[in-house]
Amino acid sequence: MQRTHGLISSRIECYQHCYMKTKGWGSRTRDELIIEVWEKLDCESVGARELDAIQQEVRETLGTGAVVSPATIARTLADEGAVLRHPEVLNCDAKWREANLAEPIALDVLNFSGLDAASISMQNLDERRRALEQNGDEDQLRRLREFVLQSKAELQRVARSKIVDGKDRSEAREVAEWLTIWLREPAIFSDWLVLRKKSPAFRKLKERN
Repeated sequence: MQRTHGLISSRIECYQHCYMKTKGWGSRTRDELIIEVWEKLDCESVGARELDAIQQEVRETLGTGAVVSPATIARTLADEGAVLRHPEVLNCDAKWREANLAEPIALDVLNFSGLDAASISMQNLDERRRALEQNGDEDQLRRLREFVLQSKAELQRVARSKIVDGKDRSEAREVAEWLTIWLREPAIFSDWLVLRKKSPAFRKLKERN
């Protein structure tokens, strides 16, 4: 069953890339799509209108689970040299977080099967944690941690299974470690994951898989 999950994840990634191509996008990842939409907007600076347009395109192309906050989009574009209209960015991000916090957390959009899907889900997971902490929502934070603990336990079972192929076992072991660090040191998780993905061990894992 877990092998099937891995195949489904790969097919979803392939479908997303093919769907982006049908819409005229050449991107393979969410960040690339964000940058490509920004370039197509051909704007002198980035504020609320541009961030809303980019979020909408990400939602329509990759699904609701792939949508990230306006602040995250702004940081991605700033790294590419975009000029930000900072007051608009801050206001847009605050409104987005308030609207999303007003709704229950849709945990079913988080997918930890496969490195690529898990990488996107970890970004979404950390975004939600930060928003909930900022809002002081202890109940939702506890629910989020419980979900992560359950997901980690399931990944560890997959990693130990003798009926799951080696690729899925190694990926499950890797993602379980991500969740362990997120649970132990959530404040440094994003920086840790960036370094982890640059490590020789992770590169070897990606090459092998």
